[in-house]
Amino acid sequence: MRPRVTTPRAARAAAVRAVTAVAAAAVAAALLVAVGPAGAGPAHTATGHRWITDDRGRALVLSGLNTASSAKSRPDGLPWITEADVRRETDQLGSDFVRLLIQWRTVEPSPGTYDDGYLARVAERVRWYGARGVHVMLDLHQDVYGPAVKGNGAPAWATESDGLPVAARDPWELTYIEPGTVRAFDHFWGTRKASRDLRAHYAAAWAHVAARFADDPAVLGYDLMNEPFGGSVEGPAFEAGPLAALYRETIAAVRAVDHDSWIFVEPEAVSANWGLPSGLPHLTDPRGTGDAARIAYAPHLYPLPMDLGGGYTGDGKKWVDRTLASWREQTEKTARRLGAPVVIGEYGLDATLPGALDYVATVRALADTMGAGTAYWSNDPGSWAPWDHQLRPTPLLPVLDRPRPRAIAGDPVAYDWDEPRRTLTVSWRPEPGVRGDTELYLPARFFPHGGTVTGGTAGEWDTASRTLHVTPAGGTDTVTVRVRPRTGPGAE
Repeated sequence: MRPRVTTPRAARAAAVRAVTAVAAAAVAAALLVAVGPAGAGPAHTATGHRWITDDRGRALVLSGLNTASSAKSRPDGLPWITEADVRRETDQLGSDFVRLLIQWRTVEPSPGTYDDGYLARVAERVRWYGARGVHVMLDLHQDVYGPAVKGNGAPAWATESDGLPVAARDPWELTYIEPGTVRAFDHFWGTRKASRDLRAHYAAAWAHVAARFADDPAVLGYDLMNEPFGGSVEGPAFEAGPLAALYRETIAAVRAVDHDSWIFVEPEAVSANWGLPSGLPHLTDPRGTGDAARIAYAPHLYPLPMDLGGGYTGDGKKWVDRTLASWREQTEKTARRLGAPVVIGEYGLDATLPGALDYVATVRALADTMGAGTAYWSNDPGSWAPWDHQLRPTPLLPVLDRPRPRAIAGDPVAYDWDEPRRTLTVSWRPEPGVRGDTELYLPARFFPHGGTVTGGTAGEWDTASRTLHVTPAGGTDTVTVRVRPRTGPGAE
C-alpha cells in the first residue's frame, strides 16, 4: 500500500536521503553480483518477450485493481468488498484482472495449522470475480513483515525480533529499517538462526493455498511475496541469495500440488520500484523450460519523489519521467533474464495530487508499449481509488477505464489507444494452434454504440461486457485492426 504522505518538508527530505542511501547501496551491489544472462527470454515473439496466455493460446492483456488494502488490517484477513462491488468494478472499469490480497497470519494462524475456513471465504470472493470473467492473482501480502512489528502479513509466532524496538515511522516505509523489523526479517531469511525454519513454513503455507485453488479456473496464479525486504542483507546479494532460495523452495512446493498455474515473483522493492537494477536471477520452473515454464515477473512502480507524496509537475515530473525510462529498461532486462512476461503488480498514487491523472495515463501508455499487464493500487474507496467513500466515481475512473485488447489471437506486435483520435489500434501475427477471436474492450464513454472495424472483421458484440470480437480480414503475416466509435446504434 502507498498511503498519502503528510510528512513535513524537512522530514520528507531526510526520508528521501535515507531511502536513496539504501538504493545506492543496492546499485553498488548490483555491479558485483552475477545473476545470469540478460538475454534468456524467447526471441521468437514480435515484442521480444513472453505473454501470459489463456487455454486457447491467446495472449492476455490483463488490467484491473488490487483488492484490497483493507485485507491487511481486518482481523479476518479479507477485503472490504461484496459481490456487488465486484460487479461495479467490472461494469465501470471493464476489469479482467485482480490482485487479491491474502495474509500468511490468517492462512497459518499457528505453526503447521491452516485455516481452511479462511480459504473458503477467499474462494467465495474468487468465485465472485470468476463469474465476471476476471483472472485472479492471489497475493500473499506483507508490509513491514507483520503486526508484531507494526506491519502486516506474518503471524506473531513467525516474528522473532529479539525484543528490539520498532517505532512507527512517517513515511511508513522507514519502519522497515527499525531494529526490530530488521531482526524479524533476518530470522525469516536465515541471516540469523531462528527457532524454526520460517522459510519452510512459508513455502508449505503456499503449497496449502495452491492445493486449494489448483483446479479453480478463475485463479491465474500466485504472487509469492509482496515487496520483499532483505533486513540486514540488501540489493542483489539479497535477491540472488535468500530471496531466490525462498522462491526456489516455494516454486517447488507449489508445483508439487499445482502443475499449471502461473507463479509470479517480485524483485526487492527498495531500488526496483524506483527504476534501479534488480539482481533477481533466473528461476527454473519444474514444469519445463522455455514456453513450458510459467514464471512471471510482477514488479511494482513507485518512482521517487511520488513515492513520498510528490506530484507529477515541474521538476518532479522530469525526475519521474527519467525514472520511468530507467524502470522500463531494468524491468525488461530482468524479464528477459527470467524468460518471463511482465505484470505491473502495483502502481498508483493519491489522485488528488497535482498531475496525478496525467501520471496514471502515462503509466498506462507505458504498459501498452511494454505489453505488460497492470493492477492499480487500489480499489479501497478514497483519494487513491476510482471511487470515493460513498462509492461515487472519482476523476480517476475515466483514466483507468480505457479501450484495450483483452485477448489477442496470436503473437501481439503492438496495441495503442489514441484518445484524441478515438482510435484503438491492435496488431498481431496469427499463430498456428491459437484458437478464438481477438477480444477488444470498448468502454461506453468512448464507444457508446460499439465500434467500426477496419483491417479485420467484426464478430460478436457483447453489450454487457463491452467486448467486441474481431477476426483478421485476410491471410496476412501481420494483422492490423483499427476500431473507431460507431456513430449509430449497433456495432459492425
